[in-house]
Amino acid sequence: MTAAATAPAAAEHVSIGEAFRVWLRIAALSFGGPAGQIAMMHRVLVEEKRWIGEHRFLHALNYCMVLPGPEAQQLATYIGWLMHRTKGGIIAGGLFILPGVISIMALSWIYAIYGKLGIVTALFFGLKAAVLAIVLQAVVRIASRALKNRVMLAIAGVAFLLIFFARVPFPLIILAAGAIGYAGGRAGLGVFQVGGGHGASKGAIVEDRDTLLGEDLPAHARMGKGEALRIAAIWLALWLTPVAILLLWLGPDDVFSQIATFFSAMAMVTFGGAYAVLAYVAQEAVQSYRWLQPGEMLDGLGMAETTPGPLIMVLQFVGFMGAYRDPGMLPPLLAGTLGGLLATWVTFIPCFLWIFLGAPFIERLRGNAAIAGALSAITAAVVGVILNLAIWFAVHTLFRTVRPFETGPLRFDLPMLSSVDPWALLLSAAAVVAVLRFKTGTIPTLTATSAAGIALYLAGVTA
Repeated sequence: MTAAATAPAAAEHVSIGEAFRVWLRIAALSFGGPAGQIAMMHRVLVEEKRWIGEHRFLHALNYCMVLPGPEAQQLATYIGWLMHRTKGGIIAGGLFILPGVISIMALSWIYAIYGKLGIVTALFFGLKAAVLAIVLQAVVRIASRALKNRVMLAIAGVAFLLIFFARVPFPLIILAAGAIGYAGGRAGLGVFQVGGGHGASKGAIVEDRDTLLGEDLPAHARMGKGEALRIAAIWLALWLTPVAILLLWLGPDDVFSQIATFFSAMAMVTFGGAYAVLAYVAQEAVQSYRWLQPGEMLDGLGMAETTPGPLIMVLQFVGFMGAYRDPGMLPPLLAGTLGGLLATWVTFIPCFLWIFLGAPFIERLRGNAAIAGALSAITAAVVGVILNLAIWFAVHTLFRTVRPFETGPLRFDLPMLSSVDPWALLLSAAAVVAVLRFKTGTIPTLTATSAAGIALYLAGVTA
């Protein structure tokens, strides 16, 4: 018998209990953003356990990147589904976000109760410097991978100009880039065939045929229309029923209804990962809904950077603060807790829908040029969007006074140069040098700048 023929049976040799322990280990170590999380999954699942081969891992990753949502969490869900059907996908994807849910909720409580204490403020003052450096690092890392030709450079440049100067909504930019890339890839244009994941191991390649899954298509990937409709109905109901209940019960202007509808919309357009969508979330949460102040958005991202789980978990902090500040008849902390959990629910339930409904078809689309072209163009546009996020963060981190500037179609935040914070500038510059020049890791950089912020406070240098 061939490896391909025995692959489905071989996967059964990994029990649900063993899979649970492996996914729990992965969840507990899922620090460092998507690049680090994906590299860690590759090391465990491909190199150590040999559950899945190199090519199949990258195929799954590339198509998870095309989907809206956090690609690392969706990749875990995808591989869990490949190994143990829907139950395996729920275990893998659910465990991947559980540590982040608990950690961000605990930090949100601390932030809401003690955030105005001087030493806590000082800690987050230092944290912001590292976050700015990490976002700049994301720009450099993705740009070096995605902008391989003038067409990709042009897409990134136009995306930046549109979102920074004209505030064109992020979803429109990403959808337009995807459409351009899809058309270019379908036409066979080589400039659109440059995308593809965060990279994997540089060692010896683990061939698909030498792994438990083998090369064969699993039996549960041969899904009929009836099964597809059943899956769609279940997960759409889990996602949209709470949204509909809130809208009917509380009305569209209630903060819980706004959280449910806003983050449900984000779940459908979060192409490119957390850094890309955060620019749009920050714009809306700060300027439209007024759930947060600009600096608080940086604090939330700092929380997500220092805890396990996807960076998009920062949306739980946004939902928490939005409901905490507009609790209605509820105690503020209870309202914040419910708002944070609601934001998490409507953000991640769609991720399971995309995988369980789409994975069987994705498995059959290996080497599809049109999809690869869409991925390449979306990734290029994401570079421009993340650059906008980096500049937005820099303006609100380094300057004490920022004023909106509008002239014709142009609208952007203009810092007052005289209001520059010299200590924030010094800390941020040090963090940028550490991250970009000396390749210091995320956790050491965050720890060092946070400690520096506290030291400056204790020395009486900062308020």
